Amino acid sequence: MLERIFKLKQNHTNVKTEIIAGISTFLSMVYIVAVNPQILSQAGMDYGAVFVATCLAAAFGTALMGFLANYPIALAPGMGLNAFFTYGVVLGMGYSWQIALGCIFWSGILFVLLSVFKTRKWIINSIPRSLKYAISVGIGLFLAMIALQNSGIIVANQATLVGLGDVGSKSSLLAFAGFFIIASLYIRQIPGAIIIGIISITMISLIFDLTEYKGIISIPPSMAPTLAQLDFSAVLDLALLPIIITFLFVDLFDTSGTLIAVADKADLLDKNGQLPRVEKAMLADSGATVAGAVFGTSSTTSYIESGAGVVSGGRTGLTAFTTAILFLLMLFFSPLVAMIPNFATAPALFFVAVLMIASIKNIDWNNLSETAPVVITSVMMPLTFSIAEGIAMGFIAYTLIKLFSGKAKDLNTSVYLISLLFLAKYFFLN
Repeated sequence: MLERIFKLKQNHTNVKTEIIAGISTFLSMVYIVAVNPQILSQAGMDYGAVFVATCLAAAFGTALMGFLANYPIALAPGMGLNAFFTYGVVLGMGYSWQIALGCIFWSGILFVLLSVFKTRKWIINSIPRSLKYAISVGIGLFLAMIALQNSGIIVANQATLVGLGDVGSKSSLLAFAGFFIIASLYIRQIPGAIIIGIISITMISLIFDLTEYKGIISIPPSMAPTLAQLDFSAVLDLALLPIIITFLFVDLFDTSGTLIAVADKADLLDKNGQLPRVEKAMLADSGATVAGAVFGTSSTTSYIESGAGVVSGGRTGLTAFTTAILFLLMLFFSPLVAMIPNFATAPALFFVAVLMIASIKNIDWNNLSETAPVVITSVMMPLTFSIAEGIAMGFIAYTLIKLFSGKAKDLNTSVYLISLLFLAKYFFLN
């Protein structure tokens, strides 16, 4: 049956290899079940319900990817997108988390339509490469800001807006230690570096009574507080359209980049460098976002950590299916996850930020008409505490700089339209 579904022999793999690869992928990304509830609970959502929604969204999306596209790629609520949900849309703009979930739902529906009608490639290719990298760098800086804030390393300052916190406190020192553990293990290519770092700091905090012991295993918490609580009317408010577009863009870029990177590492690209069954993979990703919004979590996207499974030999959807089963089993470990403190997950956030900021190496720094919008995009995200504002200002700056520097030929219709949309937001929808 497994051979018929996943075509193991055709992909030069076997059941044992695929299962080991699925475990490797799970260990590399299971940190999200601790980080995501911590972030979304700050938006007023029930911690336990978000924990369950995170596990279910990851399991559903990953299994869908495995069965629909037969790729060893796992999905879960995306880092950066969850931060934008809480700090940008809910706390920053003042919308309810129900409306924010509604925005995610409609962004997922748009993503599904783009996948079905095969317009994804046109959109991806029409967005300037420099802005794609700028968005990744900006989200990385945004996550770094949140991580430093959650660990108490930076604090509010009336004179300078931000300042250095008490770096000698136990929580700050443990956050530093957590980052060094994660970075060192990752450099040594040890699977599960992030979750090992989180668990290590949690254990140390238990020893020093900085964390309350809550148990290991229990019945999963109730999903009732978040299940199907999204506000579907979000699509009727024009002021929310830029938010929906932002969720869509970030998810679209993340997914495309991850699919190509992981498939290349697994030698799954065809002779033209294209990914076979890409539309099915995109459909799985977009479908997972829609389902995740109904469950009660932020946008679900493909994870670059899937590369850990590929390195372990994963080549088919059986790897993804194994990872999905493990996410379902995580439902029974809610007490263990609930006692993980903020200063134990902050290092994971900061490390993910480091990986995202690394995209800066792909930018052509010799072309000022490209680099100026890049800097505006990436810097404005953490300073405005909003991914949407960074993207908006980046597109507007890109269009204006190209126009007034005599490089209008570098612009295309989609860039003009997106820039006009964001200009309309500032002049008519604010």
